[in-house]
Amino acid sequence: MEFVLRNWNVRDVDDLAKAADNPRIAANLRNVFPSPYTCADARWYIDDCLSKTGRRQICHAIEVNKKAAGSIGIFVKDDVYEKSAELGYWLQEDYWRQGIMSQAVGMICREAFSTFDIIRIYAEPFASNKGSRGVLEKAGFTLEGLMRNGIYKNGRIDSYCIYSLLREECKL
Repeated sequence: MEFVLRNWNVRDVDDLAKAADNPRIAANLRNVFPSPYTCADARWYIDDCLSKTGRRQICHAIEVNKKAAGSIGIFVKDDVYEKSAELGYWLQEDYWRQGIMSQAVGMICREAFSTFDIIRIYAEPFASNKGSRGVLEKAGFTLEGLMRNGIYKNGRIDSYCIYSLLREECKL
């Protein structure tokens, strides 16, 4: 399926709110991702992305069929982690398992390695999120470890994984 990674735009508010308002998406993300997801949440997120993009982060809309259907971002860390960046993403459920996210991950990782002085990009999917883990593996990430009982989400303890992609492993 065809898609485009592009900068967020204030005109994306309604599409973003519609795409993100899904408890199945929120169930696999950190608690900062609201559920339900409202237009006010979408407005805040887009404003935040627009104000910070280029300043140690890249944040793109994933556009499918001319509508914002997801988000993907790279966030450069600081202190002793300044050569590492975290990858985060989600996609509207209608487009799961269509190869979009694995391609999007590859695209944004190439952009991040070209833009920032980093040597490593990592992601921390929940261990139970087989879809996200598959995305990372298809995009060339390596499983580094399992953080047993490392998260608390929706009233239950779960584990999460650490995946990474090193600069020399990324086909620029």
